[in-house]
Amino acid sequence: MTLKTKAAVLRALGEPLPYAQSRPIKIEELTLIPPGPMDILVKVVGAGLCHSDLSVINGSLGRGLPVVLGHEGAGEVLEVGSAVTDVKKGDHIAFQFAGNCGRCKNCQAGKPQLCEAFMAARAHGGLMSGGIHFRDANDEPVKHMVGVACFSEYVVVHRGSVVVITDELPLTEAALFGCAVMTGVGAVVNTSQVKPGESVAIFGLGGVGLCGLMGAKVSGAETIIAVDLEDAKLKKAMELGATHTFNARDPDLVEKIKDLTDGGVDHAIELAGAIPAMEAAYAVATRGGKVVTAGLSGTGKSFSINHGDLVLGEKHVCGSYMGSCVPMRDIPRFIKLYQSGALPVDALIDGLVTFDELNEGFDRLHNGTALRQVLVPHGPASVGGSAKVQEGVPAARSADV
Repeated sequence: MTLKTKAAVLRALGEPLPYAQSRPIKIEELTLIPPGPMDILVKVVGAGLCHSDLSVINGSLGRGLPVVLGHEGAGEVLEVGSAVTDVKKGDHIAFQFAGNCGRCKNCQAGKPQLCEAFMAARAHGGLMSGGIHFRDANDEPVKHMVGVACFSEYVVVHRGSVVVITDELPLTEAALFGCAVMTGVGAVVNTSQVKPGESVAIFGLGGVGLCGLMGAKVSGAETIIAVDLEDAKLKKAMELGATHTFNARDPDLVEKIKDLTDGGVDHAIELAGAIPAMEAAYAVATRGGKVVTAGLSGTGKSFSINHGDLVLGEKHVCGSYMGSCVPMRDIPRFIKLYQSGALPVDALIDGLVTFDELNEGFDRLHNGTALRQVLVPHGPASVGGSAKVQEGVPAARSADV
């Protein structure tokens, strides 16, 4: 039996700003093909507006079109495929934007975020189980963004794209754990492995960057330096645990951070998705320090390293995809940290938006006047809240997926 669902569809890249006028996101009624044996039907309750979605809309990151947007979200399971035995109807889940099959060499090696089956499915815009489950009014397929496509009332996803979570957490808050929290906290805790007493510099204070800052605090870092272009974001960073802040426009930024940290930081974490931020992060890392990046600066961009400095400084430079997380392990533990007060993720959420407000929501994200907005596909009444968004808050810029 097929299901009708309202969804946010992107059919053209790089439409002009403001999006409130050009309306690149079209709200369409789609037909949803039922789940296969390894799939799950989910009612989406909350979905975060992330810079990765914006990067697709503005053309910085190429995606096949048409596509249903959304990769950071949470919802309730309505139906499971015949081969799914560890998820049941009524479970609450968080989506993970890099699904895993559990069988390829990377999954078997304990690196599910690098699943080969997921990357193959992502390339054609379908699910790991094969096929595309959205059909438009002309019975043409509409692709799934990273196998999630949670800017929709209902979605069909592969079992490997969800993590069952506690039902004690509001799903509008749980939505952020599938991208911002995993990517930011994971980059610090898993990839860079920050230890108590060490020094950390976070470059980029969007949703992912602020989560990275929280991760540094949870890890026991003694010195936590926050760097961004916006003073309002630097103020927010101090509220969330930064010990020092610097505006990225400061021409003496590198020298000041080195002076503060007696030669450089132990961990320089780039979470802005910008080459200048990556260059600054590398420059402030101490000899023997780690430089970790979870940002994508756009298709075709490159970062160069002085080979001699890399060797003589014995610096470690590495990428971090989805925070090097094992989602079934890390999402529940990050939620527990949130519930204990150690990861105040709710401080990033400044409002709920409806389908009709999505284009305006991405204008706010682009302009820097909102942090993490959460789409409520079934309307604010479904979560008992207001859809009004606060204005004047610096926008989150997430690492790209």
